[in-house]
Amino acid sequence: MKPTLETFAKPLGALVVIGVLFLAFAPDSVWQGGGVTPASERKTTADFSLQDIDGKNWSFAEQRGRVLLVNYWATWCPPCREETPALVRIAGEYKTKGVEVTGITLDEDMEAVRRFVADYRMPYPVLVPTKGASLAMMSEAIPTTLLYDRQGRLAKRYVGAVSESIFRRDIESLLAEGSP
Repeated sequence: MKPTLETFAKPLGALVVIGVLFLAFAPDSVWQGGGVTPASERKTTADFSLQDIDGKNWSFAEQRGRVLLVNYWATWCPPCREETPALVRIAGEYKTKGVEVTGITLDEDMEAVRRFVADYRMPYPVLVPTKGASLAMMSEAIPTTLLYDRQGRLAKRYVGAVSESIFRRDIESLLAEGSP
């Protein structure tokens, strides 16, 4: 008997279903796997300054000596809403350990941003990109989060929502490296 398309349809359909389920329920490590970039391979980031939503200046250079988590987000982004409570907890729990969390909003409606910050009780600075700022690093998706070591070198880039446990694992790894 000659095989037909129907002969392969059921097994192929089952494989597609298994693949979709894997993608839907894969552990976070599949998407954000691996640890931070080894210190010897990290590159220093150029200094930049932005203003927060209240007009106060914030400088990347002033964060040296701390582990820095910079989260690019927007109020209208569902994964950002999902991720924000973890960032709020991390900011509160790690501040005294030398970790700074900072958000950079991609919104234009500052009233919506202020409501979001109040609703989520965000205890960290929320910065606003300047007009014409290069957001090339944000071209893939939001949220995107950048983790910097104490020397201001990029240690890890996360694209999409990340679980709190992965953030904590990577932050702890950088804290274990010690002070510069």
